[in-house]
Amino acid sequence: MSSLNASFVQNMSIVRPEYFFITGLSGIPYSSYYYIFLCVTYFIAVIGNSAVLLIIALERSLHSPKYIGVFNLALADLGETNAWIPNTMKIFFSDSQYMSYNACLANMFFVNLFVTLQSATLVILAFDRYIAICLPLRYHSIVNNTVMSLVFVVVWTFNTSLVALTASLTTQLSFCKSNVVQSYYCDYGAVMGMACNDNSINMFFTNLIVALFLVAPLFIIVLSYMGIVFALSKITTWEARLKALKTCVSHLLLVVSFFLPVICIFIASLITSLTPNARVISGSLSLSLPPMLNPIIYVLNTAEIRVLIQKLLKNRIVPIRKNISKRR
Repeated sequence: MSSLNASFVQNMSIVRPEYFFITGLSGIPYSSYYYIFLCVTYFIAVIGNSAVLLIIALERSLHSPKYIGVFNLALADLGETNAWIPNTMKIFFSDSQYMSYNACLANMFFVNLFVTLQSATLVILAFDRYIAICLPLRYHSIVNNTVMSLVFVVVWTFNTSLVALTASLTTQLSFCKSNVVQSYYCDYGAVMGMACNDNSINMFFTNLIVALFLVAPLFIIVLSYMGIVFALSKITTWEARLKALKTCVSHLLLVVSFFLPVICIFIASLITSLTPNARVISGSLSLSLPPMLNPIIYVLNTAEIRVLIQKLLKNRIVPIRKNISKRR
């Protein structure tokens, strides 16, 4: 870009651009249709996760360890959705693909924070299901509201500190070649790849985050369900097995919606090198689908939430009908 040199600000030996140019979906054919899809997923994710948060917060019967985990997952979903989709839509509607240096770091931080929180929450919910099925008599002594709340305080503190450290390391990178980010948000990997100085420490923390929040969680969840299957095999009746297994359906669907897109992208990248457009589409799908699907999964598979929604709708509809009948 001809204006690139003019936008650089020299800070000692570090060269930082005043802004980054986020390509977004600009190079994808018929991208306007994909933006419509993103609008729909954003609307469903925001309404669905806000409803889940409100129901759990207001209904005392849902103030249990399991629903503390569900509350945190909905909060992470809502945060992640708002961290990147509105900015992507802004790029489309305003045709302005520039993002300031500091705004890029903030965008990078919040997207990565909420994605890691989603992954960590799925592990905690897997632990909750494992204890409930494998150690039912000790469940309430091991898992309670206080323990679950403390676990999430630790998770939020650790994740925030690690992601903040990783994002802050970007300030040590020098950008003397390009400021064009080939992604739909200020992607840490894409930004790091543009650096013209040593980025080995950045690469180390990137691999650490992938190991801690993608590889390790999936491994732990698989192990937990192996233990659950083993415990279920000891139950004599099929009815009791199915009843115990039904309590895991929602969590299994959440795990599939979160990890399956990532696994598919990984396998596709091994089989063939993905084009930039394919990486953008697949990456954005892996971020947009779980927050949209998670509230739907919990509403459809959780009897307590379905009953509460039915009660709320009934309480709203009955007074309206009475008012209409009085007017007549």
